[in-house]
Amino acid sequence: MTMQARASSRNVGMSPRKMRMVMDLIRGKGVNEAYSILKFSKKAATKPIEKALRSAVANAQVKADADGAFLDVDDLFVREAYVNEGPRLKRFSPRAMGRATPILKRTSHLTIIVDRKE
Repeated sequence: MTMQARASSRNVGMSPRKMRMVMDLIRGKGVNEAYSILKFSKKAATKPIEKALRSAVANAQVKADADGAFLDVDDLFVREAYVNEGPRLKRFSPRAMGRATPILKRTSHLTIIVDRKE
């Protein structure tokens, strides 16, 4: 019996490229190992990713309690972790001779799926 649980975080104010660098580090790892990787990484993207990972683990515990099954957090691992691009905030910066240059402030959608090891 699989015990998949997912958590998603939408419209995170960071570019998907920066988020994917950190997501690639935790994909396929055990939950405890992923926590330690996120704790000791110096990237700013670790905070929203850790928040989503904690939410996915909590969702797995709630799902197990609803089914009446026992769930050990040490048995969970990150099955899927991916980042999609969210809407871009379009801003303009003034330039010389009355011109303007567009600035795209990119956002991200995170999805983390945890599952039990077989």
